[in-house]
Amino acid sequence: MFGLFQKKGEKPEELSRKKGQSGESARFKEFAAQFQPEELTILAVTGANGFAGGRARGEELWTAHTGLTAWMEEDSPEIHRGEFDLTTVGDEQLLEHLRRRAPRDFIIKFRGRVSEDGRRVLLLDLPEPAFDPDLKAILEEQKKPVTFWVEGLGTFALNRQVNWFETELDWLGTEVSLSFDRKDEEEMKQSQNTAKALLAGAADWDRRVREYAADELLELANDWSQDMDEDGGAVEVTREQFMERMELEAVQVEPDGSFEFWFGDGWMFAGHSIRVTGSLENGPDEASMEG
Repeated sequence: MFGLFQKKGEKPEELSRKKGQSGESARFKEFAAQFQPEELTILAVTGANGFAGGRARGEELWTAHTGLTAWMEEDSPEIHRGEFDLTTVGDEQLLEHLRRRAPRDFIIKFRGRVSEDGRRVLLLDLPEPAFDPDLKAILEEQKKPVTFWVEGLGTFALNRQVNWFETELDWLGTEVSLSFDRKDEEEMKQSQNTAKALLAGAADWDRRVREYAADELLELANDWSQDMDEDGGAVEVTREQFMERMELEAVQVEPDGSFEFWFGDGWMFAGHSIRVTGSLENGPDEASMEG
């Protein structure tokens, strides 16, 4: 395997190619078997998010990954553009090194192996800063704001970290976030139509969503309630109080007419969120406490 695992006292810059029979080495070899054997020196542009990681219960090593928007071999003019996943396995300390050395919207250089379908790249060593004029142009282009205006809804801006468009709009006197996923033009227009339909009947939808949430979650809210009367006795939250304490923060819409309403809980669930889903056709159909 290659020098992504360090012994105690080693500095990341001192890591070198190593082979061994440790559990770390065996896990890396198993993971690396998913990629073609040829090792390449790669220059790449990272995306809107830095390295993240996760591990299964009982596992010591993390699977780390970050997005790439373009990559090329060091000695080749061909640039691959799209959405790629740069990944490896390692311990938590390695994950922290990767977060520092491969931040979002950055050009990096590293040794890697590519998957058969070309969508994933295995990281073999610690990345370092790099420069290429063509990759620099791609980086500058991807960092430019992407916005557009929709009549009746306002100006949407692309949030690259979650890949959706969002705006702030007035919902019955409250400023809320409205968002929909970045998809093809027709699907995004359908999402906008979902939003316009909700906004056109805002008072009715607001009432229906709040009533549904209260009917589904009131009992749970009273289990959580910390409200006390002057004698120190528990005070139950009524259905009407539940609806009033819900604080609308965001609405997410989909092309098929479905939606999600996100509310602050008015401290009925100790600061958690209330999520209500549904559709224009069937109305609210699920309510839950989140976070």
